[in-house]
Amino acid sequence: MKTSEKKKIIEDLHEKLLRAKVVILSDYKGLDVSSINNLRRNLRAVGIEYQVVKNTLLIRASEDTDAALIKETFKGPNAVALSFDDPVAPAKVLIKFAEENKNLEIKKGVMDGKVLDLNRIQMLSVLPSRELLLRQVLSVMNGVPTALVRALSNVLERFLIVLQAIKEQKEDA
Repeated sequence: MKTSEKKKIIEDLHEKLLRAKVVILSDYKGLDVSSINNLRRNLRAVGIEYQVVKNTLLIRASEDTDAALIKETFKGPNAVALSFDDPVAPAKVLIKFAEENKNLEIKKGVMDGKVLDLNRIQMLSVLPSRELLLRQVLSVMNGVPTALVRALSNVLERFLIVLQAIKEQKEDA
């Protein structure tokens, strides 16, 4: 590979590592081509980029990014899963795939400047997806005005009942 090609790969990967919300490093040793392609297809379906990168290029590309925190893990055959939107999606897909294919080893990850070990990546994988969390927040936000309207209408209704009772009481007296 020519030096200019390596520089281009490093620049592209560096830019992706800067934009990524989460980076998860995995060892794909022992997986056949069809399994890796299946994993890539699953990740691509949820908007995740999965790249096999030479360690020397990965080390250089990770400089001045959060991924530099796990630089010591860049040994052996590595592939990087990059998520630019949903930090939960790559963890879900990789954990599920690793359960079905014992040859995939999830090494470490980085999210918001914090190193994620396998346990934290597994905890991340059980969280609801971004879309589900947004739906839940929206339903809660939507429920607040509805409850307020009900409460206010209930107050007005009770006030009218009290006024009606006062009117009836004065008419009787």
